[in-house]
Amino acid sequence: MKLLKSAASLGGEILGMDLSQKLNQEQIKFLNQCWDERLVLVFKKQDLDDNKLINFSKNFGELDPPGPNPYGIKFLPEFPEINVISNVKNKEGTPIGNLGDGEAVWHADMTYQEIPPKAGILYALEVPENQGNTHFANMTLAYDELPYKLKEKIDGKILIHDSAHNSAGMLRKGYLEVDNPSETPGARHPIIITDNNTKKKLLFLGRRPHAYIIGMEIEESENLLDQIWEHATQEKFTWTQKWEKGDLLMWKNLNVLHKRDAFDPNTRRIMHRTQLKGEMKISASVSYTHLTLPTKRIV
Repeated sequence: MKLLKSAASLGGEILGMDLSQKLNQEQIKFLNQCWDERLVLVFKKQDLDDNKLINFSKNFGELDPPGPNPYGIKFLPEFPEINVISNVKNKEGTPIGNLGDGEAVWHADMTYQEIPPKAGILYALEVPENQGNTHFANMTLAYDELPYKLKEKIDGKILIHDSAHNSAGMLRKGYLEVDNPSETPGARHPIIITDNNTKKKLLFLGRRPHAYIIGMEIEESENLLDQIWEHATQEKFTWTQKWEKGDLLMWKNLNVLHKRDAFDPNTRRIMHRTQLKGEMKISASVSYTHLTLPTKRIV
């Protein structure tokens, strides 16, 4: 087994590993070390059924069930740990998965929860060629290179993370649209947190639409968030996954942002996804400066 690093500040391919086989402790330790360093790992040409995807995922923590979708249905009732990401519809015209074929904007997954998932794992069953790429942005490096004046402005600030919409901008079932960002439903998190494995600070932004910095005037919050997001999503902080069938990708949900390109609706894209349960509450009821991510891991 070997780590092939990308030329970017994050991302790497793991060579020489068959994920359909049970991993030993040495392999798990190696992957955790690579994951801490590169934040996003990809494994090519894997052949996994849903049980094997679940078994692989459990090497890195307890699994978290999928969040709500706009359709209010369970895509794989027999595998409640798995979320389906797809534009395909069944014979009745019902979507077999979430997010469709449109663009999914920059976001981290389910940060509207008080305890967001710590990681995502995505496996490609069917993908259109050279479409629907997924991009990742390194929030540690983005914080490191954030201008000092902006660091001062957000130090100790708390951000509302919207729970009403998914990353494709679709309103989730049971929610109403809110015009005032300060009334956005969702968890409150510090904008700056610290990864306890690496001891590095990072930006924790969630999703730009409907976000609000508590205690600021709406216009002031909007302007400051626009500046931070423009900085954090610069190309120099990013790496792109160009999908092929059999790719498995795993990413640190709290440490990176990700987004997906739109793709031809006449093509098929079917992905199965698991996520790892967060290990501690990071929501804020009072102001504090830097929150530390947990060190707990399975090795």
